[in-house]
Amino acid sequence: MGYRLGDRFSGKGLATKAVRQLIDHSFNELDLRKVEIGVATNNLKSRAIPERLGFTQECIIRNYESLNGEYYGRIIYNLLKEEWQPNI
Repeated sequence: MGYRLGDRFSGKGLATKAVRQLIDHSFNELDLRKVEIGVATNNLKSRAIPERLGFTQECIIRNYESLNGEYYGRIIYNLLKEEWQPNI
């Protein structure tokens, strides 16, 4: 799962709300066992979303992508169905 918001929509809880809905749908409607989110290591706002929703940091992939001539790592977070607490 990934997400991106325009600057004027950032900081309003919209991404967290959308991710929460996608998690509910993934576990309850699609009967998936696990949801993963990949986030750039330097993107603190995006990292806060899976951390706030109870995801576990699985790994860091070093030098995953190049943005504007700099290489960044990727943090992979995951959440298992039995760990999901929709009221968080």
